[in-house]
Amino acid sequence: MTPVVQMQDITKVYGEGEAEVRAVDGVSLTVESGEYVAIMGASGSGKSTLMNIIGALDVATSGVYKIDGVDIGDLDDDALSLVRNRRIGFIFQAFNLIPRMSAVANVELPLMYRGVRRSERRRRALTALEKVGLGDRSHHQPNELSGGQQQRVAVARALAMEPSLMLADEPTGNLDSKSTADVLDLLDEIHDEGKTIVIITHEDEVAARADRVITLRDGRIESDVLAALR
Repeated sequence: MTPVVQMQDITKVYGEGEAEVRAVDGVSLTVESGEYVAIMGASGSGKSTLMNIIGALDVATSGVYKIDGVDIGDLDDDALSLVRNRRIGFIFQAFNLIPRMSAVANVELPLMYRGVRRSERRRRALTALEKVGLGDRSHHQPNELSGGQQQRVAVARALAMEPSLMLADEPTGNLDSKSTADVLDLLDEIHDEGKTIVIITHEDEVAARADRVITLRDGRIESDVLAALR
């Protein structure tokens, strides 16, 4: 089976000459289908830059990145946008919900951009909201939901896309301890059903849920450890 993520000698450089910064410096990484991987690192370690490259939000200066076997380096902006919309389900720290839209409308939105017909996107959105325990909150707007519920809407939005990769960037960063546990339990369930998850975090308790923890330092992989060996 083709790996979901294949990176070979990925480098991202900002600036030139004495001002040059190698935010990511020669990273090679493979994530197989069904893996749950946490990427950790202190501020300035390169984890956010690496997340942007994995999510096709940015492109590497050099190296090869393939998602589902598709070489990202060969794609123009429109094709990159299609990759993001069809292959990656994003979960962000700030939820990124549209304030005046209901939960179900927020979940439907990326499906609308994909061109999914109305009845099908409504079915998928409601199914995803049921999955995250918010079937009875589908018509509530974000300001009528707690932070933990808003993040679960964001998880539902990613799930409804049926992506190859769930990419979560500090998904519990704005949540209290109870909501954090709820969201992490939900991600565990999603992973148990076979979804591939990459989570970016600086929190040990979040990384501890993953099968594999990759630690970055100065743009390079410092360690790559399976849960069984921790």
